[in-house]
Amino acid sequence: MDCKLHEFNGEDDHVHLLLSYPPKLAISNLVGKLKGKSAYFLRKEYWDQIKNKLWGKHLWSPSYCAVSCGGAPLDIIKQYIQNQQKPTCQKSVKKSIALTGRKRTRLTRP
Repeated sequence: MDCKLHEFNGEDDHVHLLLSYPPKLAISNLVGKLKGKSAYFLRKEYWDQIKNKLWGKHLWSPSYCAVSCGGAPLDIIKQYIQNQQKPTCQKSVKKSIALTGRKRTRLTRP
């Protein structure tokens, strides 16, 4: 499909992908193919581990979110995706230190 995967990660209930793809390719077609092929291979290889985690009979929910990041530095988007599995409080501490050079006294969810 002439796409490039730059970064991926996720949490228990969703994944984040940073992709570049041709402008003529409809994002709905791309997502459909990614979900279809990945579901096929995951079922084939990991059926015992995933069979209790399906949405009815489906591995993926029918929805998706696509966000354009044109103009944003790819390193910033990659860093966001890489940090997805860190606990929220750990993310807040690191963000606070990065912004101020010191820890916050009270942690809040971003």
